[in-house]
Amino acid sequence: MSRFSPDNLRTALEILSRYPRAKSATIPLLHLAQEQDGWVTDDAMAHIAELTGTTPAQVLGTCSFYEMFKREPVGTYLVNVCTNISCQIMGGEELLHHAEQTLGIKAGSTTPDGTFTLEDVECIAACTEAPCLQVNYRYRHKITLAEFDALVDDLRAGKLTDEIPAHGTLARIRQHIPADRAAGNADPAGAPEPVWLAATAPDAEGASS
Repeated sequence: MSRFSPDNLRTALEILSRYPRAKSATIPLLHLAQEQDGWVTDDAMAHIAELTGTTPAQVLGTCSFYEMFKREPVGTYLVNVCTNISCQIMGGEELLHHAEQTLGIKAGSTTPDGTFTLEDVECIAACTEAPCLQVNYRYRHKITLAEFDALVDDLRAGKLTDEIPAHGTLARIRQHIPADRAAGNADPAGAPEPVWLAATAPDAEGASS
């Protein structure tokens, strides 16, 4: 599955309704695509371009800028081990090497069963909790080698599914904005631009000056 499923298309249209300009929904729609497939496919970016009135190249430009968006399949669990200065001093490199041994792969690779992808990453903003890592962007602080092994065992056994969902899922409760609070962009192709937004557009500013 690459383009949005019928259910996710309904969600995409609801997301679009929150924004006065359809292209402003590009990032949340990319997250929706990644939640659906675990990564962002070319077909998904083409579908997003259609929905936002942009081009696939423009969607790719946004997608490729942010590290969290993956443009090729990753494991069910993406393990990011920080090896930046604070974590490095506190054993981050040793933790990464241990993770490689435990999982049987090198950083940047995925286990043959598709369960784990391991990455060596820059600072993840938890310097006081070094060494730290993330699993699908959920933090584990001051983690020891033994704790890493226990974490892997628990993930394989399905013991942490309530805490750590599959890659691509940002939140379990989806935001919903009532229709009377939406920005009026439920029909991306034909919705008029709000007066207040048109008044602050660059062309309007240039004309008023």
